[in-house]
Amino acid sequence: MTGSEVPHSFRLAYVPGVTPTKWVRIWNERLPDVPLTLVAVSPAEAFGVLRAGGADAGFVRLPVDRTDLSAIPLYTETTVVVIPKDHLVATAEEVSTEDLADEIVLHPLDDTLDWEALPGRPAFERPATTADAIELVAAGIGVLVVPQSLARLHHRKDLTYRPVTGAPESRVALSWPQDETTDLVEEFIGIVRGRTVNSTRGRPPTPPQPKAKAKSKRPEAGGGSGSGAQRKPAPGKTGKAAGKSPRGASGGPKGGKSTKGAKGGKPRRRP
Repeated sequence: MTGSEVPHSFRLAYVPGVTPTKWVRIWNERLPDVPLTLVAVSPAEAFGVLRAGGADAGFVRLPVDRTDLSAIPLYTETTVVVIPKDHLVATAEEVSTEDLADEIVLHPLDDTLDWEALPGRPAFERPATTADAIELVAAGIGVLVVPQSLARLHHRKDLTYRPVTGAPESRVALSWPQDETTDLVEEFIGIVRGRTVNSTRGRPPTPPQPKAKAKSKRPEAGGGSGSGAQRKPAPGKTGKAAGKSPRGASGGPKGGKSTKGAKGGKPRRRP
């Protein structure tokens, strides 16, 4: 991508409950010249925003229609039940869906959990939003089962929550249009997946510096390589003097003469 093709900003959509702060911070450190713009969307409109080009990528909740959208699952959220602080369920550390059998379980229209059968007793009508359902819980009208991130998002001093077993779980994913997998999208994918700067796909890695070549040692004339190479004779000495004598004796006088006589053996008698 050339400099003229780089967009002025990167638009990132996110659904309620997702906190993209950490990834935004890393983006600003790596690409300070490309501002990242956050786009808050509801779960119902998230995929439409991506398809219409309202965002380059987005944090959404699964399932994702893979016909025209790509998705990378990131993490699975804990499911909790939101209750008043003085509710009997608040005395337990964890409850099951069976424990909610006698409760009115609210089911907002923007519910993010894929229920096969909602536990408890149904309310007379469904609240329009999760925020509306939270208000009803605070008023003592039923309880609400949601991902933990939504319970934290709508925190109130008079409410608390407990983990629920046997309930469906919400999975958060990073999604973007398949035909718009740009270099900046690849950059953000790398950030979310924890890649380092040099390993991020959207940016070519820094080429490795060439290593200094070690100077090769030239073998001496007449010798081989390695430890079997002969040493060069000292100046002023011939090859025979530097090594062994022709007769195989070592340490003898120059020319290989014996110390006992010119020809060796017993000394000659005088006439």
